[in-house]
Amino acid sequence: MLERIRNTYPIVMHGVSMSIASTAPLDFDYLRALKSLASRFQPAWISDHLCWTGVHGVNLHDLLPVPYTLEALDHVVDRIRRVQDFLGRRLAIENVSSYVTFAESEMDEWTFIRELAERADCWLLLDVNNVFGSSFNHSFDQASFIGAVPADRVVQLHLAGHSEAGTHKIDTHDQPICEEVWSLYHEVCPRFGSISTMIERDDNFPPFDELMAELDRARAVAACARIPAQGAAA
Repeated sequence: MLERIRNTYPIVMHGVSMSIASTAPLDFDYLRALKSLASRFQPAWISDHLCWTGVHGVNLHDLLPVPYTLEALDHVVDRIRRVQDFLGRRLAIENVSSYVTFAESEMDEWTFIRELAERADCWLLLDVNNVFGSSFNHSFDQASFIGAVPADRVVQLHLAGHSEAGTHKIDTHDQPICEEVWSLYHEVCPRFGSISTMIERDDNFPPFDELMAELDRARAVAACARIPAQGAAA
């Protein structure tokens, strides 16, 4: 199926299993399989998340946040460089939704991400819904986050829906994109120019026409920002 798709369309590879921020050793069995797949299909980029998913042989199957410290920054930068050297290509690293913060943090998330991109020489994937959700969960200013992200490093934007949990917004990808995220996307588009946008939907799938309506709306927002739309639904 991928071969048939790749014959007609460019593809990207988006993962949740690299655990780039973990203190566990890098999983080179996983990376060898990833490299082989990338060699076969030549994706435009490979992306994964700024998070850890397990340690000591235990996979927690969640995208867990990191403390924003200089020590953690050095650690993640080193691991991204090693992975990029092994794969022979740059990674795109995505900001995650988070529900707790660390008292040890020495900087805000956007400063950490900016420094990470520059020092590791990697790409970034900016998830607009994750900025919105985390800004609510942690009471930070969305504009500060967006304004600090280096525009020349961002290769893709993500849109998604979330679930409400009272004091928190949970990144479930099982709801329509909310109006606040659409509004933020409208603000984001002019800053990052003509780049790909992907809509994520993992569960509670509506009729296909409703999914296409979201894609059409993303294209319309991009057009209003005078950006040639390159949207893709997934």
